[in-house]
Amino acid sequence: MSNYAVILAGGTGSRMGNVNKPKQFIDVYGKPIIAYTLETFSLHPEIDKIIIVTLNEWYDDVKALVRKFELNKVIAIVEGGETRQQSVYAAVQYLENGSDDKDIILVHDAVRPLISQKIIGENISLAKQYGAVDTVVPSADTIVRSLDKKKIENIPEREQYFLGQTPQSFQYSILKSAHENFIQNGQIETTDDCKLVLHIGHPVVLTLGDKLNFKITTFEDLTLFKALLKLGNIEVV
Repeated sequence: MSNYAVILAGGTGSRMGNVNKPKQFIDVYGKPIIAYTLETFSLHPEIDKIIIVTLNEWYDDVKALVRKFELNKVIAIVEGGETRQQSVYAAVQYLENGSDDKDIILVHDAVRPLISQKIIGENISLAKQYGAVDTVVPSADTIVRSLDKKKIENIPEREQYFLGQTPQSFQYSILKSAHENFIQNGQIETTDDCKLVLHIGHPVVLTLGDKLNFKITTFEDLTLFKALLKLGNIEVV
């Protein structure tokens, strides 16, 4: 059995502002954001192989950075689709020949570069044991529900709610079944693989992420990432 990291790098960076490239390819101190992410997964001893999913127009750029940073665990660069579901399924299809049902697939955003070794290890361990895992952090703020975006409908118990991160990790057969069920039935549209897995009746267990494992989506996120790197000595183990 093998442990695969599937790194999703198909975003266009539309919320980043005046940037002429997808956010995962923005250079930070001489290295694109995605390279930081790939290096962290490459360093983990339990990660056997890495698959990068990106848009066709960025294939050459990804291939060049894999070579430049000597990311030897990368076995494939796969063309993604218009949605996250399509991109993940492209990786699932790539693995169809030669993959074991019990192989572990960690699906991770390319723009979460501060993923820790601990989170990766816990995802692998729990996915082997339970089949499906979601990385989450407790909500530090009160959750307010509004139906019209103007007034409060209710305030649910904060202890029952978590903020989702990635990786989301699965045994291969479970992830494949969840995506094929969606394709066959077309009952739901989601940006979350765990929702697809829940839809086929398979439970998903939780593992704790951390605040540093944030997604670089806005210019403010990018500024924070740069500041953290400049401080140095970031705990990623």
